Amino acid sequence: MQEKQFGLNDIVQMKKPHPCGTNAWKIIRMGADIRIKCMGCNHSVLIPRQKFQKSMKKILEKGEASE
Repeated sequence: MQEKQFGLNDIVQMKKPHPCGTNAWKIIRMGADIRIKCMGCNHSVLIPRQKFQKSMKKILEKGEASE
């Protein structure tokens, strides 16, 4: 199975929507854990990388990584 390629500042769609009604999330931190921010209500969540990879559906918009 091909691993999904995602990066910092990408906007991704998750399988389950957030309680505010949207399922677009922006990746704001990457590491062993991934921090994502809801594009609807700006709530941020820290989840383990494996769980994130399972629950990510697709990349909606590629972000520019500032390095």
